[in-house]
Amino acid sequence: MKVRFAPSPTGLLHVGNARIALANWCLARARGGRFLLRLDDTDTERSKPEYAEGIEEDLRWLGLDWDEFRRQTDHLADYAAAAERLKASGRLYPCLETEEELAYKREQRIRQGKPPLYDRAALKMTKEQLDRAIANGKTPHWRFLLSGGSVEWHDGVLGRRSVKLTSLSDPVLVRGDGSFLYTFTSVVDDLETGITDVVRGEDHVTNTGIQLDILGALGGKPGSIRFAHLPLLTDAEGGALSKRLGSMGLRQLRRDGIEPAALAGYLVALGSSADPVPGMPAELAKGYDLGRISKSAARFDTKQLLALNRRYLHGVPFAAVKDRLPEGAGEAFWNAVRGNLDLFREVRDWWDVVSSDILITADPADADILRAAAETLPEEPWDEATWPAWTAALAERTGRKGKALYLPLRRALTGEDHGPDLKAFLPLIGRARALRRLTQAAG
Repeated sequence: MKVRFAPSPTGLLHVGNARIALANWCLARARGGRFLLRLDDTDTERSKPEYAEGIEEDLRWLGLDWDEFRRQTDHLADYAAAAERLKASGRLYPCLETEEELAYKREQRIRQGKPPLYDRAALKMTKEQLDRAIANGKTPHWRFLLSGGSVEWHDGVLGRRSVKLTSLSDPVLVRGDGSFLYTFTSVVDDLETGITDVVRGEDHVTNTGIQLDILGALGGKPGSIRFAHLPLLTDAEGGALSKRLGSMGLRQLRRDGIEPAALAGYLVALGSSADPVPGMPAELAKGYDLGRISKSAARFDTKQLLALNRRYLHGVPFAAVKDRLPEGAGEAFWNAVRGNLDLFREVRDWWDVVSSDILITADPADADILRAAAETLPEEPWDEATWPAWTAALAERTGRKGKALYLPLRRALTGEDHGPDLKAFLPLIGRARALRRLTQAAG
C-alpha cells in the first residue's frame, strides 16, 4: 500500500485537511504501507514558500511524518511528456475559444434548456485552421476528450459510485500559458509514484470519475488505484464548515492551546461510531479502518474538541510536559493544576498565583473570617494535611462552614472563585505569600 497527502501550498492547513492527512497516514501505518507528502504547487501565482513550510510544520506538530516527499514543480517535464502522449493518441485536443466566448456559449445553452457543457466545436477544426490561428497569435488550451458512458468504482467509504462522463464537459488539462491543472498532474503523479490508494474528501467524487478516465488513457490498469472519499465536515449546527474560517486552521488551534493529541484523537474518530480518545497518530493508527466511517457528513463541534483537550490534559504525566512548563514549575505544581486546565496556556496563570504577587479583592463582609484565617495560619512546613487541619480549626472558631468558609479563603489566596484543590495548592503558595494575601484581603 502507498498513499499520499497532497495539499496545495496556497494557504495553511485547516481541520478538513488534517482529517484527510490523518486518514491516509493511519491507513498506511495500519497496513504497513508508505506515506507520501506531495505539494501540489503548479499554481505558481498562489503557491508560497511560507505556506509550504507551514504545512510541513503543522503536520509534524500533529505527529505525522512521511516516507517520501515530492513537489509537482520539480516534475513539469513528466507532465509535458504525458500530455504529448495524450495528444498523439487524440485524447488531448486544442481549443481556441476565449473565456468570453466560452461564457457566451454556456449562457446560450442554458437559455435553450440544455446543460452548460462544452460543445466540442474545436474538434471540427482542421489542422490548417489551427495552424493559421496560431500563426495569427492565438494560443490554444488543451482539453481531454472524455470517453462515453459512465465510470464506476467501489469506494472505500461511500460504497458503489459512478460518474456519468457524458454529463460533463471535457476538462481543460493544459492552460493557454502551458501550465498544467491539478486534474491532470495528480493522475500523472499517482502513476509515476505507484500510489495504490487515494483517500480524500467527498467533493472530489466527480474528479475521480474524470481522473479514472485520464488514468486509462495514460495506460494505467483498471483497479490499480483504489479510491475512498470521506464525507465533508460540517459545523456543530450542520452548516458548511468553511475552509477559510480562521478558527478552524491548525495554526490558530495551536495558538488557542489545543493539544495535538486531542485534535488527532478527535479527527480520527469523527464520522465513526467510536468514541474519540486523545492520542498521537502512532497510537491511533493501530487497527485503523476506513470501513468504520459513516457515509453521512460529520459534525465538527469545537465544544467536543475542547472537552477532549481537557480530558487529555487532566491525565498527561509530568514527564510529557516538563519542558513546556514555566521555569521553576515542578511535578508537584503540575499535578496540582492539571485537573483544572481546559487549555495548556492556563498553566501560566496558575504559576503566577504560586510565584508572583497578584491583585486580591475581597468582600468587606468577609473581613472578619479573613483576619481570623491570618491569625490561625499554621507555621510551616506545609503538606496536604495543612489545608484540612487549618480550615477545621477556622470553622470551629468562626462557626462558618461550606461555601461561606471556603470561598472567601480561595478568593483571598488565589484571586479566583474556582481552581485547583487547595490541599495540594496551598503548600505551593507558601506561608509568607498566603499571610500577605489574607492580610491584604482583610483590609
